[in-house]
Amino acid sequence: MNVLLSAAFVVCWSSGFVGAKLGTQDAGAMTLLMWRFLPLSAVLAVFAVHRGRARWRGLAPRDIARQVLIGLLSQSGYLLTVYYAIQLGVSSGTTALIDGTQPLVAGALAGPLLREYVSARQWLGLCLGLGGVVLVTTADAASTTGVAWWTYLVPFAGMLSLVAATFLERRSRTPATPAVSMTVHCATSAVVFTAAAVATGTATPPTTGSFWLATIWLVTLSTFGGYGLYWLVLQRSGVTEVNTLMFLMAPVTAVWGALMFGEPFTVQTAAGLAVGLAAVAVVRGASSRTGEAEAARTR
Repeated sequence: MNVLLSAAFVVCWSSGFVGAKLGTQDAGAMTLLMWRFLPLSAVLAVFAVHRGRARWRGLAPRDIARQVLIGLLSQSGYLLTVYYAIQLGVSSGTTALIDGTQPLVAGALAGPLLREYVSARQWLGLCLGLGGVVLVTTADAASTTGVAWWTYLVPFAGMLSLVAATFLERRSRTPATPAVSMTVHCATSAVVFTAAAVATGTATPPTTGSFWLATIWLVTLSTFGGYGLYWLVLQRSGVTEVNTLMFLMAPVTAVWGALMFGEPFTVQTAAGLAVGLAAVAVVRGASSRTGEAEAARTR
C-alpha cells in the first residue's frame, strides 16, 4: 500500500508543475492561484460544516492557528514561488528538480528537530541528488535564453517554505486529520491569493479554455492528489522517506514538460535525472536496511 501511495504521490505532485506551466501561459501566477483556491475552499468549507464536524472536535484555537501558519508556508509561500519561477521562464522540469533539494535540508534538520536521524548511506544518496540538481539546472540555464540567473533562486525559496511547514506539522502536539488540514490550508491560500490578486488588479480570469483546464487539473490532481497525499505519506513514512520522493518529481516532470511544451531535454538533463534516480535508490535502500536492523534488534 505504501508503494502505491508513494507512486500516486509522485505523479500527482509532478502534475502541479505541468499545470502551473499550462495555466501561466494565459494568465499571471496570482490569477491562476486565486481561481485554483477560491472555489475549492468554498466547497471544502461547505463539506466541513455539513459532514465533517466530528473531525474538528478536540482542536483548540491554537491548533487551528498552527494549521493556518502551516498553510501559509506549504501552500501560499511554496506555490507562489513555484508559479512565479515558471512564469519567469524557468522550465517545469528544472523547477521540480530544484524543489527536489528539499531532502537535503530536511535530512539535515530531521535529527536535531525530530530525532529522525539520517544514516551515512542516506547522506550519500542525498548528496547524489544534489549533484543531479546541479546538472539539470546548469543544462537548463545553458539552453534557455532570456532567463535571468536569479530566477533559479526563486524555487529554492519555495522549497525552504515547504520544509518549514513540514517540520511545523511534525512537531504538532495535536495533529489534524488530512481533511481538516486541507480545508484550513486551502481557505488560508484562498484569502491570501484573492487579496493579492484584487490588490494588483489581476483577479479577472481569462476566458481561454486552457486556463480553466489548468485550473481543474490543479484542483483535482495537484491539490487533492499531490498535496493530500504529501501529508498522508508523511504521517506513514516520516520526513526522510517522503522528502526523498521529491528526487523523482524531476524525471516525471521533465519528460512531461518535454512532451507537452517542447521544453529542452538534453544529454546533460538526462544525466542529471539519472543521478537523481540513483539517489532515490540509495536512500530508500538505506532506509530498508535500517528498518530491518531495528526489527532484528526488537525480536
